Amino acid sequence: MNPRAHNGWVIWATLLFALVLSVAPMPEGIELGRPLWVALFLVYWVLALPHRGGMGLAFVFGLMLDVLSGTLLGQNGLPLLLTVFLVMSLQQRLRMFPLWQQSVVLLVILGLGQLVQLWLNTLVGNRPPTLLFLIPVPVSALLWPWVFVSLQWLRRRFEVY
Repeated sequence: MNPRAHNGWVIWATLLFALVLSVAPMPEGIELGRPLWVALFLVYWVLALPHRGGMGLAFVFGLMLDVLSGTLLGQNGLPLLLTVFLVMSLQQRLRMFPLWQQSVVLLVILGLGQLVQLWLNTLVGNRPPTLLFLIPVPVSALLWPWVFVSLQWLRRRFEVY
């Protein structure tokens, strides 16, 4: 195997880029539908290389997202852990699905993660007044094919195995 084939820095760089996308300023009307970038990127790496990304990586980036967004520590980590756990348990099946079916499954998985996030927000006392909190889920599911193709190109370009 090529010694260059273990470019793990690409995984970290893409996840850091997802963190930046998660906190980058957006116009007022679009802010509500901000995609779940960190979850999408983590799902890709868990599907593509399950031995390289996992629960620990999800929790670490959840904590980083907590620090960047100013929420309680663990408030983003728990939904990301749930998302990665569900994807890891369905990983063999999900890899065989076409991208549109993966998007539908991710719609359900990310929806469960957002409901856990809503529950945690309610426990903390920051409950949003409506279920508009779930708008990022279909937006993320619609973006999944483009995220998948982009990260797959990066993985092949930098020979990340």
